[in-house]
Amino acid sequence: MSRIIAITNQKGGVGKTTTAVNLAAGLAHLAQRVLLVDLDPQGNATMGSGIDKRGLGRTVYHVLLGQAGSSDVIQRSSHGGYDLLPANRDLAGAEVEMVGIAQRETRLKDELRALNGRYDYVLIDCPPALSMLTVNALAAADAVLIPMQCEYFALEGLTDLVNTIRKVKAGINPRIEIEGLLRVMFDPRNTLAQQVSDQLKGHFGAKVFDTVIPRNVRLAEAPSHGLAALAYDRSSKGAQAYLKLAEEFIARRQHRSKETS
Repeated sequence: MSRIIAITNQKGGVGKTTTAVNLAAGLAHLAQRVLLVDLDPQGNATMGSGIDKRGLGRTVYHVLLGQAGSSDVIQRSSHGGYDLLPANRDLAGAEVEMVGIAQRETRLKDELRALNGRYDYVLIDCPPALSMLTVNALAAADAVLIPMQCEYFALEGLTDLVNTIRKVKAGINPRIEIEGLLRVMFDPRNTLAQQVSDQLKGHFGAKVFDTVIPRNVRLAEAPSHGLAALAYDRSSKGAQAYLKLAEEFIARRQHRSKETS
């Protein structure tokens, strides 16, 4: 079965798309079958996967509105080695147009269920807001990956997000859980970053990934070339960190499977 992961944080600029694209590429590099769903109207994950969002005839927008099946919209990221359900600005209008659709919170869930078995992992890049698009992602997901910077205001935003996940679990998706917290743009020389990191580990324990994503210029440069960091500069610290995260992801899943078998 596919493991569906929503990558989300209600705070913007915390590396959600960078994590989505590079984790997808890392998992694909490790021979996993991966689908990346771009659920952000900005379409950055689409562009970062090497696909021009401006030339797309059909996107995840058409899937959500029932105008196309996901299999007809999926594109291949040749450099990344994964499949992509792309997005562009059309998606911004989806929320208004979905108002009259029955069971609008589960549109994405139903589409991804139809793909079950084709992928080992489905990663959903969410917009930086609690919108109908994010609700669709949380309704479809088995778990949530939360990228966050180790700074004071990030802790406040994390509290809001955890409360949102609890509400979704109670009302829409009882199986959803927190996959883990990922420390991104991390500078070990920063005392505050170390303090916040320690607080996260003290409160969330094993939910905090061992892998830490450093600040790295190659991670910032890669999207402008339509590439994941692994394809842009495999030896860079950023690329290696996301590859390590992919390895940790797979190891956690294998450990979980052993516990439940």
